[in-house]
Order: sequence, then C-alpha cells, then structure tokens
Amino acid sequence: MSEEKQVKVHVDKVNKSYGDNHVLRDISLDVNQNEVVVMIGPSGSGKSTFLRMLNQLEKPDSGVIQVDKYDISDPKTDINKVRENIGMVFQNFNLFNNYTVLENITLAPVQLGKMSKEEAKKKAHELLEMVGLPDKADVSVNSLSGGQKQRIAIARALAMNPDVMLFDEPTSALDPEVVGDVLDVMKNLAQSGMTMIIVTHEMGFAKQVADRVVFFESGKIQESGSPEQIFNAPKNARLQSFLSKVMEA
Repeated sequence: MSEEKQVKVHVDKVNKSYGDNHVLRDISLDVNQNEVVVMIGPSGSGKSTFLRMLNQLEKPDSGVIQVDKYDISDPKTDINKVRENIGMVFQNFNLFNNYTVLENITLAPVQLGKMSKEEAKKKAHELLEMVGLPDKADVSVNSLSGGQKQRIAIARALAMNPDVMLFDEPTSALDPEVVGDVLDVMKNLAQSGMTMIIVTHEMGFAKQVADRVVFFESGKIQESGSPEQIFNAPKNARLQSFLSKVMEA
C-alpha cells in the first residue's frame, strides 16, 4: 500500500429524499483512479440514484460530491465542464434514433469543440472497432439490436475521452443472449485501466471485473470489500440473504 492512490471520486455524507422516502442515507465513498467499483443490491436500494448524482442528474439534499477535485455539489461549479470528463451509459441507451451510428458518436466531441469533424470520425471508427461493430458506422441506430445499441452507447460515451465511466444497469434491458457481448466490452475497458463505477445485477461479471464490490440496501452502504470477501465471506446479514437469493437464481 505504499503507492499513493489518486482519488477520482469523493463522496462524503450524501443524503437524498423524495418526500418521505429517504433514498440515500449518509453515503460516503471514495473511488481511486483506475479502480473498478461495482455496486450491487436489491432494486430500490439507492444504487442508481447514487450513480446519477455523480454527474448531477440528481442533486443531493446534503453532503459533498467531488469528481477530479471539482465539488459538483457546489452550485457555483460548472457542471457541464465536469460532465465532459464523465461518461455515462444508461439502461435504455439514450441514443438519437434518427441519426446514424457515426453521427451519434461524433456529435458531442464536435459540438463541444473537443475535436474537428475529421478527428471525431477517426476516433469513432477506432471505437467501433473496439466494441466489435466496425461495419455499423453508416447505418441508422433504429436498425440495430438492443445489444448493438448498448455497445454504440459505450462507444459514444468513450468518444469524449472521459476520466470516469458510469454504467447504470447497462444490461438489464437486453435479451439474455446479447448480454455477454456488452459485458465483454466492459471487461476490456476495465482491463485498460479505465476508472469505472457500475450498477449491475450481473454477479458473475461483478466477481470478474470489480476491484471492490459495494452492497447497497435501504439507502445505505451495508458492506464494501473485495469480490472474494463480498461473495465468499459476506459479514452483513442482509448481504448474505441477498446473495443467497441472487446466486441461486
């Protein structure tokens, strides 16, 4: 542990309520550069709300959230500038269906002045190769399968050269037979050293790629540890119960 870790995401005592529903309760978590953190837990436990707070799609009621030392919980912070360094992949793709694949990937880098059109196209073709869809550049997004759309969504997020990638249940809307294709892309990304925070129900995937697994339940982090510790020797009774149900499913 002599090597100094650079903290990419720092969360301290974050709370969030919707009316009487206290969704997040005093959440504190640090994520280091090049770390892959996978968040698991039952539906409604606060995982996705927490993830959406990391790029201000949801705002905390209290607490501090820092990404790359920018305090994004401070209203004075230019969140759009910070978001340029945070890639997010959603459950339902969020692609522009009336655009081609290439247009989807190149739109943001060109509009935000990060790249010229030619640079963005070159980058897009490299990313399509990476996600295993090199021949889909000029097709309409409408013509793609769900699994292909999600791989394009990953390529689009990567086109901005983000420092941190957020994945909110990226395979939950997909047919089971195409889940593996998307997870393979994510595994390769993890192996490349990308800092990743992932909400997923794919326990086998969590075991394989996570540096750390965080268990959410009732709006709290109930347990956090290595995949070996979380899956093989869970201490928390709720985590033990959760795993006994999902691992036999």
